Amino acid sequence: MAKMSTLKAKLLEKIEAFRPRITKLNKEFGNVVIDKVNIGQAIGGARDVRSLVTDISYLDPFEGIRFRGKTIPETFAALQKVPGRDQPFVEGFFYFLLTGDVPTAAQTQEVVEEWKSRAQVPAYVTDVLRALPRDTHPMTMLSAAVLSMQRDAVFVKRYNEGMKKTEMWDPMYEDAMNLLAKLPSIAAYIYRMKYKGDTFIAPDPKLDWGGNFAHMMGVPPPYDDVARMYFILHSDHESGNVSAHTTHLVASALSDAYYSFSAGLNGLAGPLHGLANQEVLSWTQNVMKKMNNKLPTEEELKKFLWDTLNAGQVIPGYGHAVLRKTDPRYVAQMEYCQKHLPEDPLFKLVNMIYKVAPGVLTEHGKTKNPWPNVDAQSGVIQWYYGIREWDFYTVLFGVGRALGVLANIVWDRGLGYAIERPKSVTTEMLEKWAKEGGRKEAMDD
Repeated sequence: MAKMSTLKAKLLEKIEAFRPRITKLNKEFGNVVIDKVNIGQAIGGARDVRSLVTDISYLDPFEGIRFRGKTIPETFAALQKVPGRDQPFVEGFFYFLLTGDVPTAAQTQEVVEEWKSRAQVPAYVTDVLRALPRDTHPMTMLSAAVLSMQRDAVFVKRYNEGMKKTEMWDPMYEDAMNLLAKLPSIAAYIYRMKYKGDTFIAPDPKLDWGGNFAHMMGVPPPYDDVARMYFILHSDHESGNVSAHTTHLVASALSDAYYSFSAGLNGLAGPLHGLANQEVLSWTQNVMKKMNNKLPTEEELKKFLWDTLNAGQVIPGYGHAVLRKTDPRYVAQMEYCQKHLPEDPLFKLVNMIYKVAPGVLTEHGKTKNPWPNVDAQSGVIQWYYGIREWDFYTVLFGVGRALGVLANIVWDRGLGYAIERPKSVTTEMLEKWAKEGGRKEAMDD
């Protein structure tokens, strides 16, 4: 048997140490009530129902996303930076997501080399992509490419051979590593095939995961740092968002990583999830056009925002279901822009909106959170560096989101989580319980 890598050995150590905690909670405290579901939550998409478990990330209303307990600034500060660049290795970040430990330089480099060794994309994947009509949405292409690789799933082979439940994390890990290693090449191939006249750029074996993606896209530095930052910021967002939840849900049926992540991508492609940055960019550009392509004064912008709200429209990129402050992912991108593109007109407009919009929204009084989220900034950066094909923005999101959701389903297998199967009720039941002032706990339905 081949020697385990440091990352894999560390992961096994962490999983085995964690299992007793889950067993104890399940056996001794399984009946402890942690939330009460009301009719509104049943009808409203289970909003705020605490029924998913993940230790990969947590969304704090006031601190934003925490990766393995660390805030975004703490995460970026702790990780190994790519030599000569400002941003960390994505490979080291994935090590951190899986284990909760900040990797050393040697441990980070081990993942860098391992992903390079797994990065070769099978020829049949490009055959599948080239067989699709060129006007196919790039997210459909990405999902199809991921799904096509299911034929090589290590998990399916091992499952069919027979293995213990406690061993199922191992082939899931192998599939996750294989899939992650190939994603940058697949995404860049889709971009060059669809938008750049079938002109392709071979990977550079000297580059890391994020740097190689930028290279294969054909965008020079410092876009490599944009890619690293963007993928880390978009990697995970608790388990309840559609892409993370869908990946978890499908994997809970013991589907492999390819089936599961392809399903997650399909959820990410929805307008209510992954398209927001595209919509924000479009809206921002329309604001500029309506201002005769000149930067407005703060008073002019304030009037425009009020006109927008009074017309029953929203200010895209502002507000969040959980956050009650400026999204730290927005701040990280804003700080990048202040350093690298401070004079860009669209960035200047975004910054002015940031100064004016929260006050307008607060006075308007119909939003719980008047502060910007991650999407208020991200499209502007991509546009500045020449990635102007809006449909592709969700593919970028998908490549980053793979890091978090695949880490999560490896842990799901490691801890033996059950198939997800919530109980449904009928509208008649809801109406009956509403009339009675609630459901009687002793009722057996």
